[in-house]
Amino acid sequence: MKSLQKSHPAPGLEWREAAVPTPGPDEVLLRVRATGVCGTDLHIDEWTSSYHFMARALPVTIGHEFSAEVSACGDRVSGLARGQLVTVRPSVVCGVCAACRGQDFDACVTRQGMGVTRHGAFAEWVVAPARNCVPVPAGVDPLVAALAEPLSVSLEAVRTGGVKRGDRVLVLGPGNIGQGIALLAREAGAAQVVVAGHGDAPRMAVLQRLGFNDLIDSAQGGLAHGLAPYLAQGRFDVVIEATGAAAVIGPALQALKSHGVLVITGIHAAPVPIDLTALVRQHQSLRGSYRAPEAAWPEVVAFIAQHQDQLRHMITHRVPLSEAARGFALARERIATKVMVLPDAGWTPE
Repeated sequence: MKSLQKSHPAPGLEWREAAVPTPGPDEVLLRVRATGVCGTDLHIDEWTSSYHFMARALPVTIGHEFSAEVSACGDRVSGLARGQLVTVRPSVVCGVCAACRGQDFDACVTRQGMGVTRHGAFAEWVVAPARNCVPVPAGVDPLVAALAEPLSVSLEAVRTGGVKRGDRVLVLGPGNIGQGIALLAREAGAAQVVVAGHGDAPRMAVLQRLGFNDLIDSAQGGLAHGLAPYLAQGRFDVVIEATGAAAVIGPALQALKSHGVLVITGIHAAPVPIDLTALVRQHQSLRGSYRAPEAAWPEVVAFIAQHQDQLRHMITHRVPLSEAARGFALARERIATKVMVLPDAGWTPE
């Protein structure tokens, strides 16, 4: 099979021939149905410094946001049937560290990431541990099911911020993660959700289709100008950053109320200066948010099943696997919210 791989510690990806993998006793062979293009994939392609840790694992097939059908099961696998649609937690725990031995899998210290340090889903077939496969209810579109991983990141950001009913929430970044944060903050009962971007008209249009109208384009007059009418009502209870852009951190803290919470979700390529004195005097909290706990995944899948018609708006482009580079370009140019890459077999144009 063809697989899209990072093969050298340098910019660029390449197509390589790979054997169809064989599942181990506790693994399943999965036929990939849809794989989302993520900012992580773009960083890996560009070989930004925050992903140099991958070097020891190369070559590796990338792609970690996906849905797939179970094709074959290892000898010790139970509870998964052939043909079952699943989404897959890409974080693979080691099973041998002290945390894993104590069944505290979220605290595993030597985990691997599918599509990062273990082969991922920009291929026709992939092997995953059975325990990482989360069954998807019948009737859920495989493309929408492939949104589970980014939605799990969004859910963790909302929960890290402690968003509660009646809160005013500012989301910085209108991409897929930011859109998920907006949806899940609204689901948590936020009274107002404001989303800010910079020259992101296509993604803002998706947010409007998702029912959000408090939108700021900082390319038109700057972020401070866009925020002014909202800050006239008071500063925000929670600000969640999903840009990876250092320039927004200062304004984010300025927009945050005393005792408010700023959540950092974006991956930043370099250290970011912060006015700690202002943070201390305002009693503000700064929290990082990354991977969702395993227990959150069934909740995310249930949310998808309940809201899939709405979530489908996030999937703005589809490309066949052989044209994945075109999908990467659409994501990089911020034309797309979410590009889904589908296997060439059975591919039909939009």
